[in-house]
Amino acid sequence: MYQYESVKLEKGMYHLTNKSFLQALEEADPSAQYSGSPLAGLDAYERQLKRFDIHVSGSNCDKVEKFFTSTESAVLFPEFVRRAIMQGMNHTILSEIVAVISRSGTNYHGCELTDTNAYSNVTPGTALPTSSITEANSVITLLKYGRNIQASYEAVRQQRLDNFALMLRRVGTRLGDTVVSKAVSVLKNVSNNSTKISVSTANFAYTSLAALYGNFTSFKMDVMLASPANVAKILTMSQMIEITSQDVTEIRLPFGTKLINCPQLDDNTIIGLDSEYALEQMQNGDVILETDKLIDRQVDSIAFSVMLNFRAFMSDAIRQLALT
Repeated sequence: MYQYESVKLEKGMYHLTNKSFLQALEEADPSAQYSGSPLAGLDAYERQLKRFDIHVSGSNCDKVEKFFTSTESAVLFPEFVRRAIMQGMNHTILSEIVAVISRSGTNYHGCELTDTNAYSNVTPGTALPTSSITEANSVITLLKYGRNIQASYEAVRQQRLDNFALMLRRVGTRLGDTVVSKAVSVLKNVSNNSTKISVSTANFAYTSLAALYGNFTSFKMDVMLASPANVAKILTMSQMIEITSQDVTEIRLPFGTKLINCPQLDDNTIIGLDSEYALEQMQNGDVILETDKLIDRQVDSIAFSVMLNFRAFMSDAIRQLALT
């Protein structure tokens, strides 16, 4: 008998301090022990789905009620909901533009790097040039994002799990897009004479994009964000003809920068950034669900929320092209 078949599933596994449900499962049933076995590649949660013969996709996909065939299998349902929502929330451009994710309380006090002194060789015996890492002057308050999905158990119990997951994923995607709007507003608010280039809409051309690229000094512009309208204009530029004719899964400008379609950005702004340094995401834990009520089927809705915010990590890694 494999160890996963004897793991005791309880509601309390969702309420452990500084430990997620998946982490609790992995602690009880480590994935490392399945290396080289037919179960290699499954995480501890997926092994529990196998244990209770719950199929969440495919031609033999089960219905929602399959989770509730026993008190132990019911414990798996909130994690199913959470994963579906997170798949949607992660289906955004955040992974392309966030340099680092910091875990924090509801208020975040980060650090800042001051690195303006020139880098050069020094004469022996003289003081070395300095860089400073100091505590940030301001505290950033995390924002709460969430949604209440009205759906009683009786309404969804006969739904196929893949269909139900797809609806949850869509809600997660739309909430994720709202989170992206906040991230983009933070990037856009990093603006001064040294970080912005202006060009009239009538004169907007490939040379404008090249100028934005050339405005980076110690950072590299590996990502460019543009609204759908501006992406369409860029794709019709003669310099892009060869690139757009290729069978590619992503669009890169001739100088290597990845072009990302960003509906959250207005038509008057194009943002270039070094994705390794530009943006920090602060988050207080994972998506929060009312797990006990989901397990007990005592709900008429599924409420979930997450707390997070953003800040420019290194402002010099962000540049703007303003279309006037």
